[in-house]
Amino acid sequence: MKKIFAASLVIFATSLFTSCLRNETVQSISETELFTIPYGKFEEQISVSDLNNVGDVRFGISMRDGFFYIINGESKKIMELNSYGDLLTLFYNEDSETAALLSKSQRAAGSIHHDVSYPFDYPGMLAVDSNKNIYTVCSIPRDRQEQSEDGTMLYSQTVLRFARDGSSVEYIGQQGPGGTPFPFIKNIYTTSKDELVVVGISTEGTIVYWFTKEGFLKYMVPVTTKDAPSIKGIDDNSQVYLTIENVIPDPNNYKLYVQINYYSTFFDEESKVQSGVNYIQTSLCPLNIETGVYEAPITIPPYEESVVSDYSRLTYRIPYDFLGITKNGWKFFIVKTADGFNIEMIQSDTQRILRRQFKVDHNNMLYDTMVLSQDGIITALYLEKESARVVWYRTDNLIDAILKN
Repeated sequence: MKKIFAASLVIFATSLFTSCLRNETVQSISETELFTIPYGKFEEQISVSDLNNVGDVRFGISMRDGFFYIINGESKKIMELNSYGDLLTLFYNEDSETAALLSKSQRAAGSIHHDVSYPFDYPGMLAVDSNKNIYTVCSIPRDRQEQSEDGTMLYSQTVLRFARDGSSVEYIGQQGPGGTPFPFIKNIYTTSKDELVVVGISTEGTIVYWFTKEGFLKYMVPVTTKDAPSIKGIDDNSQVYLTIENVIPDPNNYKLYVQINYYSTFFDEESKVQSGVNYIQTSLCPLNIETGVYEAPITIPPYEESVVSDYSRLTYRIPYDFLGITKNGWKFFIVKTADGFNIEMIQSDTQRILRRQFKVDHNNMLYDTMVLSQDGIITALYLEKESARVVWYRTDNLIDAILKN
C-alpha cells in the first residue's frame, strides 16, 4: 500500500453574496427533460417525508451510458431507469417500507426486484462503473461503528457494491471487502478503469482511498493544507489562508484534482485592525498520487456579480464549486445564481474556457443535485413541488461543436 502525505486542512468560512446583478451576458444551454417521477411509497415513486420542510434530503443521481440511477435514502432503495423513466432494476433494504409493500404483491419470474440484507442507512451518494455495478455509501448501525484509538475519529460508513443482476452484494471498507468502516464520506467515484475512489473527511483533513477493480486498497492519500501550493497575499501585511474545497479523481490517470480557495486578511486602513478576509483566487492543483508531487496549478477565474447602489457599482468575486472532470480533460465548475446555475468549463491543455448558464426556477425547487458524466453530460435531479424531474444538459455536444469550428 502506497501512502502519500500531502498537507493539513484549515477551515475558513466564506461569504455568500445574494441579490446581485450579473455584469455580463452569458449564453444559456437549454435543458432536456427526460422524465418525471411522482412522489409516494410505491416502487416507481420516490419518497420525501415533508415537501414543505425537506431538511436532510438523502437523494443522489448517476448516469452511465444513457441509464439513470437514483438513490432514495428515506425509502432505502436504488432505482435503475432508462431514458423514458421505465424502472429496470430496484434494489431495496429488506426491512424497509418498500419491502413491506412488495411482499403483498405477486412477483413475476425474473423479477427486477432485489432485496438487500444489510440493515444500513443510505445518505444519498452513488457511482456506477462500466459493467453497471452500483456503489453506494451506507451508514452502519451504531453497534457496528468503530472509534480511533485516541477517540477523535468515528468510523461509521461503508460502501456497498451491487451487481446489476442482483447476484452479489458486498461491502467495502478501508482495506477492501469486509474492511474497517470509513470516516465520514464526502463522495465516491469510479474511473475509466472501473476502480472505486472514496473521498472521506478525517480530523486532519481530506483522505482519499483508491481501490483496484477487484475492490482492494491500492492507495491511501491524505490531502491536507500543510504542503499544498501557497501564494502571496495582496500586500506584505496580509496573511494568506487556504481551504481545500473539493478533491476529485482523474478518470484516466492516477491523479487527484484538488480545488483550493485562497483568502487573505483585510486590514482597515484607518484603525490598522484586521476587519475581515478577502477572496484572492481559486486554484485547481493536480496531485500525482504515484509520486506525491503537486503539478503546476490551474487558476480558475471566479464568477463575478455586481450590485448597484447610490450611483456606485460594487463587483463581488465568488468562487465556483468544482463539479468534476471528463475523460477528455475538461474541468467543470458550477455556481448557483438568481436565475439558475452558471457553468464554467476549462480545458487547461488548450487554455479554452467556456461559460454558459442553465436557467432554473429556484422558487419551485425543493432540492437539486447534479452529476457530471465522464463523457461531459450534466444530469440533474430536481425535486419540485409537484414531482421530481430528471433532466440533462448536453454540454458534450456544445464542446464538440466549438472544437469543430
